[in-house]
Amino acid sequence: MAFTVYGTELSSRLLLGTAQYPSPAILANAIRASGTAVVTVSLRREGAQEGGGNRFWSLIRELGVRVLPNTAGCHSVKEAVTTARMAREVFGTSWVKLEVIGNHDTLQPDVFGLVDAARILAAEGFEVFPYTTDDLIVAERLLEAGCGVLMPWCAPIGSAKGPVNIDGLRSLRGHFRDVPLIIDAGIGRPSHAAAVMELGFDAVLLNTAVAKAGDPVTMAAAFAKAVEAGSAAYRAGLLEPRDMAVPSTPVVGQAVFS
Repeated sequence: MAFTVYGTELSSRLLLGTAQYPSPAILANAIRASGTAVVTVSLRREGAQEGGGNRFWSLIRELGVRVLPNTAGCHSVKEAVTTARMAREVFGTSWVKLEVIGNHDTLQPDVFGLVDAARILAAEGFEVFPYTTDDLIVAERLLEAGCGVLMPWCAPIGSAKGPVNIDGLRSLRGHFRDVPLIIDAGIGRPSHAAAVMELGFDAVLLNTAVAKAGDPVTMAAAFAKAVEAGSAAYRAGLLEPRDMAVPSTPVVGQAVFS
């Protein structure tokens, strides 16, 4: 089921990272198996490898997916803004996944720097995908800064813990009903992806859970199914939990034998 972000309709609700795969061939096959329409790439990571950027760009063109450059590894507003500007030149896109890391251990975003960087980039015509926390006030500030989408974490990057604050994620969805919300970071299993999609989130972005799996290609396909299942379940209308048992077979009007 397609969804729209920044006026672009995407054919898949699963976005895939491109780091840490065993080989380019496995990465390519995982992308195909996932059915994703968007992959993320760190300009710093690719640029650090001799010829790596050219090889990656060739692979993306062959697969026909859209690239979402990110500012991974940036710890200041200046670093993030400079990296975003370079990425726009390299990849020819105004889309950027904005990361401003505030803590080396948890990789939690520096939300103050994030808002400042988002405001600068939005004013320059970038379409910003901000990696943020599940804080409602931060979300409001990012929207005010010009962001048209929010990308809250559900757990620290690479932790594979899954959603640790369901109530916080549910509040985000409830407060920002008309804003595309994409879960970014912390997903470890297909069941985690299905769970956040059942909350009404629009998409999931993940990397480590696929790249580091024993079989990344099969895992990519599993996540694609989980995301679609969770989204379909939300649209269908989920049965809310109850405190008491409710018989599935009605007994009213039936004969009583004693």
